[in-house]
Amino acid sequence: MAERKPPEVLAGVDLERPNPGRIYDWFLGGNSNWAIDRVFGERLLGMWPQIAGVARQNRAFLQRVVVDALDAGIRQFLDLGSGIPTVGNVHEIVQQHTNDPASVVYVDCEPVATAHSRVKLEHTDWAGVVQADLMHSHEVLTHATTKHLLDRNEPVCLLAVAALQFVAPDRGIPAVLRRYGTKLATGSRVAVSHFASDVPDPDARAAMERFRTECDVTPNPLYLRDRDTIISWLDGLGHDWTLLSPGVTQLPDWRPEQIAPNAKAEAEKMRPFAWCGVAEKH
Repeated sequence: MAERKPPEVLAGVDLERPNPGRIYDWFLGGNSNWAIDRVFGERLLGMWPQIAGVARQNRAFLQRVVVDALDAGIRQFLDLGSGIPTVGNVHEIVQQHTNDPASVVYVDCEPVATAHSRVKLEHTDWAGVVQADLMHSHEVLTHATTKHLLDRNEPVCLLAVAALQFVAPDRGIPAVLRRYGTKLATGSRVAVSHFASDVPDPDARAAMERFRTECDVTPNPLYLRDRDTIISWLDGLGHDWTLLSPGVTQLPDWRPEQIAPNAKAEAEKMRPFAWCGVAEKH
């Protein structure tokens, strides 16, 4: 990948350790990364060559989810674990797809992510940033920025895209998602994507496990999970939530008609490495 000049180092940015958000940015061709991230990213590519492609396809899934929500009339987005602003942010997707008024709240616990986000959104009054742990739903939903930008009497699309794979099993993900879900209005959606642990090919599964182990040296260890786990999370939102077709599936199978023709070949190659799904409140 071509090396790009990173932006000015902001206060609170740790350049002593590679950062998953900055590595993800590099995989996507962004410029919010530094040499330590690129070196570590190259190392990860050597262990699991498909990781950059999976990152791109995961970002494409995010775009399809946002566009589908907009087409359904949703104009409010809560992006949990949003990370460092990179290629194809939610507010940029919204701008490209509609001229209607909309609101976006980005949530991340890391100072590096929120610092970059605030700079990027400096002149945008309909999108804001909350520095908080996504697992603290009350803190996120009662934050002044969230309350200012989101009307919880209207539908919200909650995005947990490539975010929950950095949350440890003992932190109670199903209960946290359920707490968010109870606070959202009818017509709201919850979207999840997550790296898979149940990849059929044993060599590919071993490569992903080496990749996962290597991430233990970063501030955010990585966890792999199977399809049944993701289904249980979305089913656990409550009886008033329904999985949208085609349910919990692989990335290329969620709204495949929206995949750009030039991305279909890569999408197929990345098929087994992640699960995704979207639930809607009725």
